[in-house]
Amino acid sequence: MHAYRTHNCAALRSADAGQTVKLSGWVHRKRDHGGVLFVDLRDHFGITQIVAGPSSAAFPVLDRVRAESVVTIVGEVVLREGGAINPKLPTGEIEVRAHEIVVQSAADELPMPVAGEAEYPEDIRLKYRFLDLRRDRLHQNILLRSQVIASLRRRMIDQGFTEFQTPILTASSPEGARDYLVPSRVHPGKFYALPQAPQMFKQLLMVAGFDRYFQIAPCFRDEDARADRSPGEFYQLDFEMSFVTQDDVFAAIEPVLAGVFEEFAGFGGRQPWSVTKGAFPRIPYAESMLKYGNDKPDLRNPLVISDVSSHFVGSGFGIFARMVEAGNVVRAIPAPGTADKSRKFFDDMNDWAKAEGYAGLGYVTRKGGEFGGPIAKNHGEAGMIALYDALGLGPDDGCFFAAGKEKDAAKLAGLARTRVGTELGLIEQNAYKFCWIVDFPMFEYDEDAKKIDFSHNPFSMPQGELEALETQDPLTIKAYQYDIVCNGVELSSGAIRNHRPDIMYKAFEIAGYTKEQVDANFSGMINAFKFGAPPHGGSAPGVDRMVMLIADEPNIREVIVFPMTQKAEDLMMNAPAPVTMKQLRELHIRVVD
Repeated sequence: MHAYRTHNCAALRSADAGQTVKLSGWVHRKRDHGGVLFVDLRDHFGITQIVAGPSSAAFPVLDRVRAESVVTIVGEVVLREGGAINPKLPTGEIEVRAHEIVVQSAADELPMPVAGEAEYPEDIRLKYRFLDLRRDRLHQNILLRSQVIASLRRRMIDQGFTEFQTPILTASSPEGARDYLVPSRVHPGKFYALPQAPQMFKQLLMVAGFDRYFQIAPCFRDEDARADRSPGEFYQLDFEMSFVTQDDVFAAIEPVLAGVFEEFAGFGGRQPWSVTKGAFPRIPYAESMLKYGNDKPDLRNPLVISDVSSHFVGSGFGIFARMVEAGNVVRAIPAPGTADKSRKFFDDMNDWAKAEGYAGLGYVTRKGGEFGGPIAKNHGEAGMIALYDALGLGPDDGCFFAAGKEKDAAKLAGLARTRVGTELGLIEQNAYKFCWIVDFPMFEYDEDAKKIDFSHNPFSMPQGELEALETQDPLTIKAYQYDIVCNGVELSSGAIRNHRPDIMYKAFEIAGYTKEQVDANFSGMINAFKFGAPPHGGSAPGVDRMVMLIADEPNIREVIVFPMTQKAEDLMMNAPAPVTMKQLRELHIRVVD
């Protein structure tokens, strides 16, 4: 018999009754029923119930051993009686009557229990992450992550992509987020940077003549945490393709993403969620900002925002009329089927907008065709009917209004759309809704710096290429740039790259960079492009965010094995931590308080 086990804790069934078996695992739960001990023994695979009576040699040991101690049990598989069968467990028809026990590792008193799914403070969970990972929900999430990555890798290879590994120690870039710097021991005063993404390397692979690259790439950015962003490091499905258009990129990655989400749509034994069928919808950036108030729309929400500024020109509702005359906009957010809602519902929405830092959220109520509220009263019956007809609203539909500068009004309207959709129960459940956001502006005006700057990725190909840069108003130029969005979560940004030095120099010139600055800051890529670069493009969907969506988790740390705190601290390993003076001297570094 094996030293530790003949079966795992999920393997035994009624057909195994009568066998003598050996199981090893953790003591999950103990129950004393009139002098008979019932112990749930847990390993990576599942749970088996162990039973020990007073006459068993295992009884006194099991009686005193703490939960989460590791034990090896030898015993006989017996059938449970009808009323004791547990249909929720794969092993629920049997139990193992313990004859012998060996305590492999005794557990101290636990700082947090493993059995059950009660919530515990973040600092406790992260300090004792090895215990947290024993809990079933988190354990399954991490297994899901591994399976998703394996599926992504398999699907990318099937699509003709080849996996390459790019450097972890590289050069700092002046563009993008804040770098993590690594001092060089052999080059005093110089630093490597951990890659924010393999962006330049993957483009150089295309220049080197490889056709389709991918990797499950670790990326490092010194950014603050959010619910959908882990501080410090994250992983992405990084890919790049040569001799492709935007349509080719979409056609390559859509079946990979849709296929993975379909494969795991029934995660955890739930009813499988629906996934966008066929080609993902493509929404121009300007349209997304108007209709949804942001560039990562949640298409499970059926509400669509409309610009109704023209309806308030010369209106009796003077506040909106004066705002529109001053160049501001008014955006309308439908609130369908709110005839049964009290005035408090609408007032609460207004209070919420003020709490978010806005002047407020106007509204109109309508019940049985009767309009209510100050806006309707001052705008007039005819004006309101015309506005409602334009919006396609009915006699029992309310409406909210966000007014102000275009960017501010769009943001408030987007937030209100989400809140109204949630409050009214309009968000489609059990669905993954994908879309592309396309046609991002190449440039934007920086109000603080009083200059034109890149609005997104400076290495994207402008639509119209060199001619557009030389003849168009920069603020009207669009880029071959795109985002993948699912359920309101941005999975990645991507682009058809600018592979021509002449176009790159001109694009950077418009943003205020000299040729010398471009050569100094991006020498590796610009020099490579001078020796023949293919048209190429790609993207990099975030693995952590994909798993978070599939697992239906509200926070990304629930799908990361060893996450850090919001302050980028590893409480389990005590990182970051001071180092010795000897280490600092080797790196030619002095710490200044």
